[in-house]
Amino acid sequence: MAVVFGGRSSEHAISCVSAGSVIAALDPDKYDVVPIGITPDGRWVLESTDPGHLALGPAGELPAVTGSREVALRSSPGSSTDLVVHDASDVPTSLGEVDVVFPVMHGPWGQDGTLQGLLELAGVRYVGAGVLSSAVGTDKMFMKLLFAAQGLPVLPWVLVRPGEWHRDPAAVTEAVASLHYPVFVKPARAGSSFGISRVDSPDDLGAAIAAAEQFDPKVLVEAAAVDAREVEIGVLQGLHGAVPETSEIAEIRVDAAHTFYDFEAKYLPGENTALDIPADLEEPVAAKVRELAVQAFAALDVEGLARVDFFVFPDGRVVLNEVETMPGFTSTSMFPRMWAASGMSYPELVDRLVRLALERPTGLR
Repeated sequence: MAVVFGGRSSEHAISCVSAGSVIAALDPDKYDVVPIGITPDGRWVLESTDPGHLALGPAGELPAVTGSREVALRSSPGSSTDLVVHDASDVPTSLGEVDVVFPVMHGPWGQDGTLQGLLELAGVRYVGAGVLSSAVGTDKMFMKLLFAAQGLPVLPWVLVRPGEWHRDPAAVTEAVASLHYPVFVKPARAGSSFGISRVDSPDDLGAAIAAAEQFDPKVLVEAAAVDAREVEIGVLQGLHGAVPETSEIAEIRVDAAHTFYDFEAKYLPGENTALDIPADLEEPVAAKVRELAVQAFAALDVEGLARVDFFVFPDGRVVLNEVETMPGFTSTSMFPRMWAASGMSYPELVDRLVRLALERPTGLR
């Protein structure tokens, strides 16, 4: 099997860290693992089988794909798909047939259906959501449209299309004012909290949009969930067609030094972010979170896994924030920690996902 990671998105480093954890968890007696990194410029390369070089450094140094031997998928109709290594000093060499791919990819050009489409064309099974659900799950605007159409509760938002702020800032400012401040400005198709700003005044709106545009020309402005608690839950597709399973619910409590759950609070050492598992919720509220999580999983037509994020308001209202079709898999990531609290260890979780991928057919399903 191949573990694919890295990529061209701003989440390159986090993808590497996630992949290192996945590689370390895969049982070498069951799986012959080939690590494939995608460089920031899009080249596929053979990476080291030692996952240690993909970890965060002691001071928060971010890893990157550094391999030099290029790799390609080679397939033909009706036959197997092989991994072929291209070495400038030698003839191309086949690494053998690929049974399944674990695409530990975050963000555009990997999590957004592009890699999934390539694997579908090659007839290769892979872990996680398919093309459409990956694409919609990456684009927060289309995700919200789909959830609203399904009657699922979401926060109000305004879309700022590419170039719209520069053409007519007054119109954008007026539209955002309808949300009432504070608001959150975020790239529509980025994750790991890159490019997100909390905005308390229209005077700061332009700078926040410019910051988000550094990661995506399409920007989402969303009403803030004032006084709400942030909770998350993991969903796993059932084996052999069984109903989806949900994990324990987790609550994120961010230190007051952070105005929201930003990149530093998520990943860097020394930050004071607490995670309560299980979250201290009244049972009717917890039941609503579990119910909405499964509904969102089904609405997005997700396969394999998802992390579903919610806001819980003081009056007990539960509002859907977003669904992550390939959540972070680092040692501190919420998805594996929630499943560990539910009785499924990290290696068991990774094995479950690979078994789900091998179980499903290729092509339309």
